[in-house]
Amino acid sequence: MPGVRRRGRYGAASAEEIAAAVRERRLRAVDVVAEALERIGRADPVLCAFLEVWGDQALRRAGELDARVAGGAAEGGALPLAGVPVAVKGRAGLRAAGPLLAAGCVAVGATSVPGPGTPWQTWGLGQHGVTVNPWRADRTPGGSSAGAAVAVAAGLVPLATGSDGAGSVRIPAAWCGVVGLKVTAGRLPSPDRTGLATPGVLTRTAADTAAWWRVVTRQTVDDAAPVTFPVTAVWSPDLGFAAPDPEPVALARAAADRLVDAGVVRLVRPPAPPLLLDPAPAWLALRTPGADLAEARRIRAENDRRLDRLFSGADLLLTPTTPTPPHGHDGPGDVYSTALTWAFNVSGHPALSMPAGFGADGCPAGLQLVAGPGREALLLAAAQEAELRTAAA
Repeated sequence: MPGVRRRGRYGAASAEEIAAAVRERRLRAVDVVAEALERIGRADPVLCAFLEVWGDQALRRAGELDARVAGGAAEGGALPLAGVPVAVKGRAGLRAAGPLLAAGCVAVGATSVPGPGTPWQTWGLGQHGVTVNPWRADRTPGGSSAGAAVAVAAGLVPLATGSDGAGSVRIPAAWCGVVGLKVTAGRLPSPDRTGLATPGVLTRTAADTAAWWRVVTRQTVDDAAPVTFPVTAVWSPDLGFAAPDPEPVALARAAADRLVDAGVVRLVRPPAPPLLLDPAPAWLALRTPGADLAEARRIRAENDRRLDRLFSGADLLLTPTTPTPPHGHDGPGDVYSTALTWAFNVSGHPALSMPAGFGADGCPAGLQLVAGPGREALLLAAAQEAELRTAAA
């Protein structure tokens, strides 16, 4: 990764590892945060992942947190994310970070998002310039949670918030090689009037994604129903309408096969292949004030019917996350990077992108896992089990 070779003592630690050490007073939050700020200061002129960095405020907050921990505030399971440096999406991201701050996170800055005049589906614009992919500076990290994905992938922070209106968490997660979760529409508060955009998170491990989920939903580990593996899954390379490049399809299919070999999923053949209507006309109409929504409603209703049928016979739908490798900073060309993600913004289904290996260009690709509405716990359980079993293989 350009400019980020040295991660320091805590740069490779997960959010859960940091929080456990801070709660047990084996680490001080102020030291963890100071090192995160040092990493950001060293790497961000190259990566352009941040719009603003809140150094003084973050160190002050970390010191206050250490005092609270010393006073016993972390006992009994309180402060589950104590001392974890977190980056929030855009300057307005702090407004939605209340549950994370209450759980002990320390906000260190606002990550880059598309700037004025840049298309929503391409890149971010940080305070130092155009946001670059941490694996290849001539490629985009994806949008619009661009800086969030870069900050996590480069080890600047272990957790960053995002939002996903067409794939804006899952696409940069895939292209930066991290985990990205989009939640079920309506499950968490969202300012988006169309209902297409939902909150999300980017992390380096599925376990950290699950930790975020427990905090924002105020659930505990015991709240989730146990999952018995393997779970059933249907594979689709194109959802019946997209035209993805061969390489991301091959990488995603290989990742799916690894899940099969590890006993995490069992691929099943549905009575009918997962053929959806192209959601592009519906998505664009829903985003256009005053548009005629009749066709959008028809596409949404038909795709909902087909997805209901699919999930009546399988637990998960597996697809490539993106139809292409990361493109250059001049834009995506003729194929939108959203081709395989925005169907699930229109339908509202939860979806997660997990790393699926690297392409010939040296950039990561993603495997997308989709579940029925409200089944985030299944997505997270499957992703965590995949990490555990494939790491042990």
